[in-house]
Amino acid sequence: MSAVDIKPVQASAAFGKEKLLEVKNLVKHFPIKGGLLRRTVDKVHAVDGVSFDLKAGETLGLVGESGCGKSTTGRCILRLIEPTSGEVRFAGRSVTGAGRDEMRALAREMQIIFQDPFASLNPRMTVGAIVGEGLVIHKLAANAREIEERVAQLLETVGLSADQMRRYPHEFSGGQRQRIGIARALAVNPKLVVCDEAVSALDVSIQAQVINLLEDLQEQFDLTYIFIAHDLSVVEHTSDRVAVMYLGRIVEIAAANELYTKPLHPYTEALLSAVPIPDPRVQRSRVRLQGDVPSPIHPPPGCHFHTRCPIAQKGLCDRETPQLKQSSDGHLVACHLRG
Repeated sequence: MSAVDIKPVQASAAFGKEKLLEVKNLVKHFPIKGGLLRRTVDKVHAVDGVSFDLKAGETLGLVGESGCGKSTTGRCILRLIEPTSGEVRFAGRSVTGAGRDEMRALAREMQIIFQDPFASLNPRMTVGAIVGEGLVIHKLAANAREIEERVAQLLETVGLSADQMRRYPHEFSGGQRQRIGIARALAVNPKLVVCDEAVSALDVSIQAQVINLLEDLQEQFDLTYIFIAHDLSVVEHTSDRVAVMYLGRIVEIAAANELYTKPLHPYTEALLSAVPIPDPRVQRSRVRLQGDVPSPIHPPPGCHFHTRCPIAQKGLCDRETPQLKQSSDGHLVACHLRG
């Protein structure tokens, strides 16, 4: 990201704060229908027992290869997708057990920024209507004038101008559209924002601008982020802690600086070894994994990673499921042979 540098992440004030989000054994299986009667013949193990906590004001990066369950995890937390099982608690309240009215109240405090700024905005609505929709749904403004004033303020906050509220999404660039999506998420004063690959569809220079904006907004509004991405170099600069996912499971969680300097899980080592280094004088040994990612329809028994792991032990890794265990202060790893 050379055109616009990402600001270095500041030491988060989240440490020492209360838990805002608790996720315990979250599972999501998608049924596969078949036959004339469209019966369930199999299932996709998209999320397979994910657990983590998140403190107020913290940013948790959620990384892994495409199809590992990152986005599904984020959407299950917000109940945009109904989880198969598990528990999610937000500020002490149950999300998974919430009824319709309670979920509406919770939805105001938990928002999402989608990956595709072209598909996530209704092309038939003006920018003002898109950003102000949450104000109408949650009855946060007394009249149309208040809505317009709030929308104008939000647009200026994200780097757009108030006179653009009567334009339509197709009149904006990709980076501007993502700023509109950010303004929409901020409109209802949320505490938690899930950034679902929020910059991956943007040009590199625009990515840096949007990331810097998100960090400024976090400080200004005391936001808590789950930052979902497949680009480890982006997550390094934005997150206090990073959780690495593989085939529906979290295999390692650590503070960002520790994970990038002292990875423990073989999969994390392989991911980091593939990150390009801009300085040609710096040499890094490449960890090459054998084979392809197994199908999430029939994931391997035991450790899901054992079929590609260079240190897997037969009779152990292919039979017993490793649990996340603490290696050092705050550094958790799910590996029989590490930690």
